[in-house]
Amino acid sequence: MLNVLVCAKGARHVLEIGTSNGYSTIWLADAVEATGGRLVSLEIESARTALARENLARAGLEHNADLRTEDAANALGAAPDNAYDLIFLDAERDAYTSYWPDLVRVLKPAGLLAVDNVISHAAEVEDFRAIVENDERVTAALVPIGAGVLLVAASPG
Repeated sequence: MLNVLVCAKGARHVLEIGTSNGYSTIWLADAVEATGGRLVSLEIESARTALARENLARAGLEHNADLRTEDAANALGAAPDNAYDLIFLDAERDAYTSYWPDLVRVLKPAGLLAVDNVISHAAEVEDFRAIVENDERVTAALVPIGAGVLLVAASPG
């Protein structure tokens, strides 16, 4: 699904928050290769970043991604406004509400935020979903695929 979203949007500037072992990173990196874009993927744990780097290299996609061991809050805070066409959020769910102001700020007009695990971990994202649903700058829809993905579209302008 991530690959399809990136390609359908023609997203060239993609951010992943929560690299883990790189499974989603591979799909995103493959998609940005098709769009001529670039992926930045953030992971807080260096061992996971290293594992993801190995997996990405095995897939032959390491040239499409910038894997960083970096705190997402710091990276989001330092990112310029309207920096990303698409953001995939799959990290520490208790931090999502604190990320929200910067997530909206760094998302381009008509950009897309995809939030994973919103059905499987519904209680953990309840406050975040309430913030999203009450923010007039975005429109959201829950996609019941896998563990549940919340798609959040920024207004076109």
